[in-house]
Amino acid sequence: MNDSTIKTTDATINNGNARSISAANTLNQGCFCTTLNTKHLDTILRQDTLNLDVLATHPQLFSSTTVFISPTQLQQMKEIIKAVENVVNLPMYVEQALKRATGIAAYTHGTKGVFMGYDFHLSETGPKVIEINTNAGGAFLNSALISAQTKCCRDAGILLPQLKLSFEEQFIAMFLNEWKIQRGDKPLTTVAIVDEDPKQQFLYPEFKMAQRLFKSHGISTIIAGPDEFQIVDNTLCYQGRTIDLIYNRLTDFSLADTHNSALRQAYEEGHIVVTPNPRQHALYADKRNLGILGDAVNLKSMGATDSDIATLQHGIPTTLNVSVENAADLWAKRKQLFFKPAAGFGSRATYRGDKLTKRVWGEILQAEYVAQQLIKPSERGILMDEREIALKMDIRAYVYAGEIQLLAARLYQGQTTNFRTDGGGFAPVFVVPDE
Repeated sequence: MNDSTIKTTDATINNGNARSISAANTLNQGCFCTTLNTKHLDTILRQDTLNLDVLATHPQLFSSTTVFISPTQLQQMKEIIKAVENVVNLPMYVEQALKRATGIAAYTHGTKGVFMGYDFHLSETGPKVIEINTNAGGAFLNSALISAQTKCCRDAGILLPQLKLSFEEQFIAMFLNEWKIQRGDKPLTTVAIVDEDPKQQFLYPEFKMAQRLFKSHGISTIIAGPDEFQIVDNTLCYQGRTIDLIYNRLTDFSLADTHNSALRQAYEEGHIVVTPNPRQHALYADKRNLGILGDAVNLKSMGATDSDIATLQHGIPTTLNVSVENAADLWAKRKQLFFKPAAGFGSRATYRGDKLTKRVWGEILQAEYVAQQLIKPSERGILMDEREIALKMDIRAYVYAGEIQLLAARLYQGQTTNFRTDGGGFAPVFVVPDE
């Protein structure tokens, strides 16, 4: 989008184009079955100490229903992810993305980054990736959720597809591969799951699930805050124990905060494997990268293929950096835009343009923001208190090395995804054939 303008006639903005009819859409709108076996999910979660009451302490974490997509939508998601991966590996793209990153992003150890998250809205013309995140949360919880599903739509003769329940095998293989890339055949003995004040994190229950998985494969695992580590004799240590690999859940993506100094030093000096790491965030998750990925002229100059360019043009909403130069144009078109901080996460400080005040707009102009073409989320019908209602939804693809491991939906009401909506939360995603 090198003309620095937002397209306003794109068919993805619900402009009345005929909606393609699919079995998935029919089910999302008209199937009100409860597919979650709550007792089974509770049993799975109770395998982990301190997770005994997750369903009570997190009442809006899991939805009791299922989301459906078509094979065509799944294939389109895969093609978008593949195109992103292809472009991210182009030297000129790396150069452009790292220009605005901090110095730590220059360090490369070859790892891929666990649990990359591609978040999609399902538009009338196909899935649109609204953002890409490193350290996307929820994969362990969603693997349990999928395992606790029952059949639905018995009267219509529609059953849930055959479930693939090897998620934990995929997850452990992913971490072991990260380790092998950087350390070869040396055994992985100790993992640290790291986040700020871990026990206070909303998704702390899945830290316990990850810990159980590592321990079941003979890998000692601790959960700790970043300020609990020290470097001793070129080794990262926790209470005297040597740490081999960090499963990084921090949102200080460049490890710049003072209390992350030991992790930063150990990472820069190659004493520790960190996944995901600052370089992966700089290449994938900085929201300004969506502008690069959607700029056809720039992509062509980088050496991207015509096929990848076409896929990204169709699959990524127009995204521009907010600046003083384009401020007037963006303000005029704000009702068709969504504003996000360049290094944001978890929908914090994000704004729909039609909700913006002049005061907030002034704050946006003083910070690093992008303006993204508004792609309205699709909806999932659910039954609440015997009433049929519709919740907004997005689809998250958990990805490793360019391959989808797991799909999950998030159902919600409000401006952005949240876990405060009755009947909302994570929902499993199943693929049903087109009609």
